[in-house]
Amino acid sequence: MVQVMVNGFGGDRRKKRGSSPESNPFGIDCYHVNAQFSETLENIGEIQGMKLLRLLRFCLEAVWCRFRYGVVNFYYVPAPGKRAALYRDWLVMLLCRPFFKNVILHWHAAGLAEWLETAPRLRALTCRLFKPVNLSIVLSRFNYADAAEVSSRRICIVDNGIPDPCPDFAQSVLPRRKARLAARVKLLKGERLNSSEAAGAGGDPQIVRVLFLAHCMKEKGLFDVLEGMVLANARWKEADWPLRLQLTVAGEFVRQQEQEEFHRRVSQVGSEKAARVDYLGFVKGEAKRGAFAASDCFCFPTYYPAESFGLVVVEAMAFGLPVVATRWRSLPDLLPLDYPGLVDPKSPRQIADALQRLAGMDLAESLRETFLRRFTLERHLANLAEAIHSVERS
Repeated sequence: MVQVMVNGFGGDRRKKRGSSPESNPFGIDCYHVNAQFSETLENIGEIQGMKLLRLLRFCLEAVWCRFRYGVVNFYYVPAPGKRAALYRDWLVMLLCRPFFKNVILHWHAAGLAEWLETAPRLRALTCRLFKPVNLSIVLSRFNYADAAEVSSRRICIVDNGIPDPCPDFAQSVLPRRKARLAARVKLLKGERLNSSEAAGAGGDPQIVRVLFLAHCMKEKGLFDVLEGMVLANARWKEADWPLRLQLTVAGEFVRQQEQEEFHRRVSQVGSEKAARVDYLGFVKGEAKRGAFAASDCFCFPTYYPAESFGLVVVEAMAFGLPVVATRWRSLPDLLPLDYPGLVDPKSPRQIADALQRLAGMDLAESLRETFLRRFTLERHLANLAEAIHSVERS
């Protein structure tokens, strides 16, 4: 999302010095220090000597931009509730904060305030090093607590946004969704499909294709999805339902032990014919787009401690894909009011219930409309620019 912001505001101005400035309707110049400390998700928050050297270099680079280009606003993405990551933020504020007029924090992770409640000394020092914070940008109401923890003078909610991954939704994706739903509803009524109806629904309307796309780890809900699907299939078989669930998993495993456990469980349910599971590995570009377009439901029952926004849910809505998601962090705020696909964390039985509810519901157009109304890149950049400009106006 930081890369999306920098590109949307015209790119890193340092790389364009001496060239004619490009048109930037938002009136914001970015001088970007790419402060990437970790190479993998598992590496985030771990203490390593190399990270300290990188930190010092990043801070010196930021201070150099302050004096070389006259940059007075310091934009920073704070840490989640991890001790080593918090120590990093302390050093950043200690080294950089005195040189800048305004501090803008963008809370992409969540849970810091909740975590600091258990560590009063860390909390006091955090508040002292961060203050004053001129603006905190949060992703939803849930993040208000993190921003308030450091006594932010102003707090703005700005939804994340992405380039439309499915601009041809009405022509290429919606007709298939409609055809598959109509076929499923007919099957549930006990009616037979003719050959043209079956072909228009992709040839296998009796299969409900469920997609899980995220880092493959327990905290993201991977095993809950699998167990929920096994439970649902068992119920449907017992009730003589004509439908069956099939799971597609896309993403990289973070821990070797969990990867081995997952494949053992997949082999077991496959041998029992309880479910079919396809593992795609990491996907991007057209492979990722194809996974979303070919699925009938997206399942993301995360309870990851630093989960804040759940951008994959926004991607699923862009494809008009019904979503099963947990009541966790900001996720309920992304979906329409009284959405029927919300479940509690660590609840495979509720996942099975939700998959059954959504199998016959027509949600494609309403979810696509939610994406267009709230989560487009253009709306995100406009709202983000408005929030940042409010610092100087105040």
